[in-house]
Amino acid sequence: MEKRINARVKGLVQGVGFRMFIVREASLRNLSGWTRNLPDGTVEMEAQGPPGMVGELVKMARVGPSRSKVTSVTVREIAVGQESGGFRILS
Repeated sequence: MEKRINARVKGLVQGVGFRMFIVREASLRNLSGWTRNLPDGTVEMEAQGPPGMVGELVKMARVGPSRSKVTSVTVREIAVGQESGGFRILS
């Protein structure tokens, strides 16, 4: 059984390698999905895969790369999709 989440990450998360960090962490866990910067300075991501692995990715998002400063992560579960093909950055 898979789980899919949508998450918004607030704080100093743009211009610090946050999206690449998320792609790397998601790929290590064989998750599918995407991440992108939003105009309001937050980062959004959707991730799908085994519930435990999705949970680990959310934990890593709360930490972020060394140059980031995460102030909050809002997560909501959404319907599982037909996502495949790894994890990518959307422009």
